[in-house]
Amino acid sequence: MVIDTGNTGFMLLATSLVMFMTPGLAFFYGGLVGRKNVLGIMIQSFVSMCITTILWFAIGYSMCFSGNVADGTDFFGIIGNFHNAFFNGINSMDPAPINHTIPIIVFIAYQMMFAIITPALITGAFTNRVKFKAYLVFLVAWQLFVYFPFVHMVWGGGILADWGVLDFAGGIVVHATAGMAALASVLYLGKRRIKESIPHSIPLVALGTGVLWFGWYGFNAGSEFRVDHITALAFLNTDIAASFAGATWLFVAWMIEKKPKFVGLLTGMVAGLATITPAAGYVSVSDAAIIGIIAGLVCYYAVELKNKFGWDDALDVWGVHGVGGSLGTILLGVFASTQVNIHGANGLLYGGGDFFFKQVVAIVFASTYAFSFTYIGLAVINKFMDVKTTEDDEEFGMDEKLLGEHAYASGAL
Repeated sequence: MVIDTGNTGFMLLATSLVMFMTPGLAFFYGGLVGRKNVLGIMIQSFVSMCITTILWFAIGYSMCFSGNVADGTDFFGIIGNFHNAFFNGINSMDPAPINHTIPIIVFIAYQMMFAIITPALITGAFTNRVKFKAYLVFLVAWQLFVYFPFVHMVWGGGILADWGVLDFAGGIVVHATAGMAALASVLYLGKRRIKESIPHSIPLVALGTGVLWFGWYGFNAGSEFRVDHITALAFLNTDIAASFAGATWLFVAWMIEKKPKFVGLLTGMVAGLATITPAAGYVSVSDAAIIGIIAGLVCYYAVELKNKFGWDDALDVWGVHGVGGSLGTILLGVFASTQVNIHGANGLLYGGGDFFFKQVVAIVFASTYAFSFTYIGLAVINKFMDVKTTEDDEEFGMDEKLLGEHAYASGAL
C-alpha cells in the first residue's frame, strides 16, 4: 500500500475534530440543564468515549464493516460478521476499504468517533430522569441493536447501501436514529416531576455550540475520506447550512416571541448542521442554503409542536436531531445531483423520483425501528433495574443524589 500523507494527515485531523464534538455536546447539554444536574448530563456524554471505545474494539467495528450483502458474507445485509472482533486480522499497513491511500486503522478510529457521539445525542432526552447504571446498560444495548446495524446497512455494504440509499455523513445513521430514540425515551419516561429553571448557563451552551460547529467540519468534510473538491464542498455546505438555519430560527422566533433569543440562534445553528449532514457532499452550495432555511423553519416549528403536545424533551433532541436528520435525508432525495458529485445520485428535481422514494423509505424504516427498539428496550431494562430516577433524586438533583458531586462550589452561579 502506498500511503498518501496528505489524505492520512487530513483524516487524522478530521478524527480529532469528531472526537472533540462529544465534549462539545456535553457542554451544550450541560449549559441547558439546571445547575443541580450539570454533571449528571455531562457524564453521560463523556462515559460514551470510554464504553463505546471498548465496545468498538471488541465487536463494534467488525459488526459494522466486516462482510457485505453483495458477497453474502454478512448476516442478511443487516449486520456484519465477527471476523475482525478485537481487531483480529487488522494490520496497521492494510488499506482502508473506502480509500486505499489511507491506513485502515485511521478509518477505524474515524468511524469510532461517530459511534461515540451518536448515543450521547440521545441523553438530552434523559434530563435528570435516568439512573446512571441503567444508562450504561442502555448505551451498550442501543449500540448493538440500533447503531451498529444501521452503520452496516448504510455504510458497510448492507441492504440499504445495496439498494442505493445515500447518507453522506449520518442523517440516517446518526441523527434520525438518535432523535427518534430521544422521542421514545421522552414518551416512556414521562414528564419530570420537578422542572428546574433552564438553561442555567447560556455561555456554556454557546461554548458547546462553537465546539460542535468546529468539530462538524471533520464530521462532514471528513466523510469524503480524502482531500478533493467534494471535501471542500462538504466543508462549505456545512457552514452555509448552519448559518442560514441559525439566522432563520432567530428571525422567526423574534417575530413570534417578540425578542431575539440567543439560545434560539444557537439551537437553529445545530439544526442546520444536523440537516445538512446527509447531503453535505451531494448538493450544491445554493441548495445547502435552501436546506438551511428549510431546517430553521421546520425544526423551529417541530419544537413548537413538541411544546404543544407537552412532550418533556427538555433539550429538543427530537426537534433538532430527529427532525433535522430526517428532513436532510429527504431533501437529499430532492436536491442531489450527479453534476455535483458523480458518485451521488439525481434527486427529484433532476428526474430521480426512484432515488427520492428510496430516501423516504429508508428514513421511515430507520426512524420507526429506532423509536420502537428504544421504547421496548427501556421497558425491558426496567424489568431488571430501575431506569427512572425517584422524586427525591429529582428534588436534590442527579449531581448530588446519583454522583455525590457538585458542578459548582456553594454560592457559585
